[in-house]
Amino acid sequence: MPGGAAHLCLMSYQINKGINRPIEFKGLKAQYIGYLGGGLVTLLVLFAILYLIGMAVYYCILIILGLGSLLFYKIFGLSHQYGQYGLMKRHAKRYLPTYLKFNSRKLFYEKR
Repeated sequence: MPGGAAHLCLMSYQINKGINRPIEFKGLKAQYIGYLGGGLVTLLVLFAILYLIGMAVYYCILIILGLGSLLFYKIFGLSHQYGQYGLMKRHAKRYLPTYLKFNSRKLFYEKR
């Protein structure tokens, strides 16, 4: 048997080619999966509250379906528009100064 033991070792391990890639589920990337999960839990709680205050079940279902559709539309739109880190960059942008003013270039030429 040529290469019997080595052949068995190679067959028992699979190469994971998705290392260091963002988590993706049905087109949603990274943190948007969490946003969608949180939104669905919120809709579940809202349905329970509407049902407990005495609203008709059909109205509850219509409201939750409408809000759920809006949630999916917005989350998928954000995911496609901003990508994995784009939304965080957008939120961080408001902390940047509008402009920087320097009287000389000395700061850029100094070595630390």
